[in-house]
Amino acid sequence: MAETIPFNAGSNQRSQPKEDQGYRSAPHNVEAEQALLGAILVNNDAYYRVSDFLKPEHFQEAIHKQIYKVASDMIRAAKRANPVTIKTFLPAEEKIGDMTVAQYLARLAGEATTIINAEDYGRSIYDLATRRSLITIGEDMVNIAYDAPVDMPPSGLIEDAERRLFELAETGGSNAGFQDFSSAINEAIDLAAAAFEREGGLSGIATSIHTLDQRMGGLQSSDLIVLAGRPGMGKTSLATNIAFNIAHNYQGDVEADGSPKALDGGVVGFFSLEMSADQLATRIISEQAEVSSSKIRRGEITETDFQKLSFCAQEMRTIPLFIDETGGISIAQLAARARRLKRQRGLDVLVIDYIQLMQGSGKNAGNRVQEVTEITTGLKALAKELQVPIIALSQLSRQVESRDDKRPQLSDLRESGSIEQDADVVLFVYREEYYIQNREPKEGTEEWLKWDTELREARGKAEVIIAKQRHGPTGTAKLGFQAEFTRFSDLAEEDHLPERYE
Repeated sequence: MAETIPFNAGSNQRSQPKEDQGYRSAPHNVEAEQALLGAILVNNDAYYRVSDFLKPEHFQEAIHKQIYKVASDMIRAAKRANPVTIKTFLPAEEKIGDMTVAQYLARLAGEATTIINAEDYGRSIYDLATRRSLITIGEDMVNIAYDAPVDMPPSGLIEDAERRLFELAETGGSNAGFQDFSSAINEAIDLAAAAFEREGGLSGIATSIHTLDQRMGGLQSSDLIVLAGRPGMGKTSLATNIAFNIAHNYQGDVEADGSPKALDGGVVGFFSLEMSADQLATRIISEQAEVSSSKIRRGEITETDFQKLSFCAQEMRTIPLFIDETGGISIAQLAARARRLKRQRGLDVLVIDYIQLMQGSGKNAGNRVQEVTEITTGLKALAKELQVPIIALSQLSRQVESRDDKRPQLSDLRESGSIEQDADVVLFVYREEYYIQNREPKEGTEEWLKWDTELREARGKAEVIIAKQRHGPTGTAKLGFQAEFTRFSDLAEEDHLPERYE
């Protein structure tokens, strides 16, 4: 480093006279960086006051980034970090002004003050780093707006700027690029610890359908979960059941930086491209109040039914379930609205009903397969960016109907190549009862008696086929299904049923 990094030179940015504002350096505070590093080198406990939010890249001076990184690694490894132990891991030949690295480390420790102000110094460094990132984004926005090609729509520039600002709001800087493996290991251990402490031992968000949770470990962060089925199978019902359960179980807390955090359950965003918000609300309240939605629509409800509906509505008004009913929404619009919801209200699970009703950016117009590929790739990228599970519903092709065994397969997914490839989990909803009741023979015949026996056996049962799962085994979860209320639930095993008397 060519120039001397001054001690106590007051380099924090202040307002300048107009005549001196031709050139402005990026906001930084060398003294705060020096004071924090000195405190850490004298007392390693100071590190734990800032380690949850301060990263090496938040330091302005390159040598300070290196010192903080080496000290962090040593303290995390339960080793002592001081000027003597860390100097061997820093470039000995580098000069800081007229000092060697060893002399500079000794100076940092020698002029260190109490660790009481360590967090304040750390916050100052973090805030200034955020301002520098904000300046970079602003400069890029201006330059791109000036130099953008004629065929680039302004909406694309706005969406890109919003994405970058969201990253900055969430993490204090872009998370693009490589991270060292130790950071990934720390995150994996934190995940395992959270699963160990959480009721039920799930690493993901519980759906409250225990048969499904046991097979999947809950809904995993950053996963794209495709939920598919033929019309009438109940895929929307299963999605609304899961969405309501998660929102109903929500217990919130606040992170150190003021952002919302879910201790249990979660905040749910539901993009309903097929049904309006009031139709979706009617379906959910029907499921929970156990009053048929068809009766609600026709007004054929009793006073008791109305009281049940009123009670459920009162209870449900406070749950964090947010519905967007925009039809034909594009992947870019959906991503922008999801980011906004997470920033303003928090977001733990996103549901989309359904993929085939979404639109791409328009560059693949006329080629539906490529457009769906763009959509599923965008949804997977959004799940990783927001670090939430996304449940995306999908239709199945008609070739299911031409087989004797109607159970869906991965090849039945419409535009299946991209959906199957991008999804971390693929679930199929299948109800044998639906197909049996649609092939009723003439009543009174031997075939009818056989048909009636099969229908009784299949009634009230459903299967969720886990056809693909990156983190676990495939298989089938057998569930109960109450068609009148379109509600899925755990299926009671025969040996757990109460004793019956004929």
